[in-house]
Amino acid sequence: MALALLLAGCGDDDSKGMGDAPVLNRHGEDTPAEVYNFPDNFGNLATKCVGHGLRGYTTTHFADEDGYLPSANTRIVPDPECA
Repeated sequence: MALALLLAGCGDDDSKGMGDAPVLNRHGEDTPAEVYNFPDNFGNLATKCVGHGLRGYTTTHFADEDGYLPSANTRIVPDPECA
C-alpha cells in the first residue's frame, strides 16, 4: 500500500492536472476496465483484473464542497477468476 501511495504522486499531469502514473517504456496492460456509473456527487467505480489472481477496484476523484480533491480510493483483492 505504501508503494502505491508513493507511486501515485509520480504521475504525468494532463490538461486537468490529474494524469496517470508513468508506465515503463509506455508499454502497459491496456485492456478496458468495467465502469459503474453512480448518480451525481458519488464517485464512479472501475474494476478489472490487474494481475494473476488479482482484481483492482478504484473510484473517481471528486471535489468536496470546499474544493478539496482527495485521492481516488483503490483496492486490490484476490480474485480466482483473474488469470
